[in-house]
Amino acid sequence: MIDQNIKRSLGQMIKGVQLVGAAHDGVARAYCSHWVCQVSFEEPIVMASVSPKHDTHPLIAASGEFSVSILAGDQVDVGQYFSYPGRKFHYIVEEYLDFLPNGLPVARNCVAWLRCETFEVKPMFDHDLFFARVVEVGPGRLKDPPLLYSSRLGWRITGDKARAPGMSIRDALLARLAAAGFDDAGDDEPEE
Repeated sequence: MIDQNIKRSLGQMIKGVQLVGAAHDGVARAYCSHWVCQVSFEEPIVMASVSPKHDTHPLIAASGEFSVSILAGDQVDVGQYFSYPGRKFHYIVEEYLDFLPNGLPVARNCVAWLRCETFEVKPMFDHDLFFARVVEVGPGRLKDPPLLYSSRLGWRITGDKARAPGMSIRDALLARLAAAGFDDAGDDEPEE
C-alpha cells in the first residue's frame, strides 16, 4: 500500500488526458489515461502505461499497436466515461468514437489523435510500459486547450500562460551572463 504522504504528493502532478484505444480480431476498446507521454525529442516515440487488468492490454499486446487521442478541455464527458470499465456501461459510446480503417478507436473531435506501433514492452510492478513509434496522426482542434487531470485537483483545462507577455527568461539570463563577463556560447537550442 502506498504511503499517504507519497500519494498526496504524487497527486499534485497534473497531466494531459488521453483516450488510449486498441483493436484486435474485431474487438475494439478504449480507456481514459493521463499516463501517456512523449519520451524522445529526436524521434516520435511515446510511452503508454497500461494495466494488465484492463481490457485494452491484451488487444495492444496482440495487435502491436494502439491509438492515443488527446482530449480537448471541453471533452471531460469523454474522459469521465472512459475512466470506468466499459463493461459497466455495456460499451455504448458510439457518439464519442470514430474508427480508423484498421479498427482502432479514436475520440471524435479531439485535439489530435496518434496511431502508434509498439516496439518494446517493459513490465513494471502493476502496469506494463508500451513504447511505440507514432506512425500516423490526425490533427484536429490543435488550437483548442487540452484537458488536464490530477488526482488532487481533478479535471482542469489548460489555462493562462505562466510568463507575462514580452518577458523572456532566456534573454534575462543571457544578460546576466554578459554582465558577469561570460561569453554566450551561441547555443540557441534549449536543454531538455
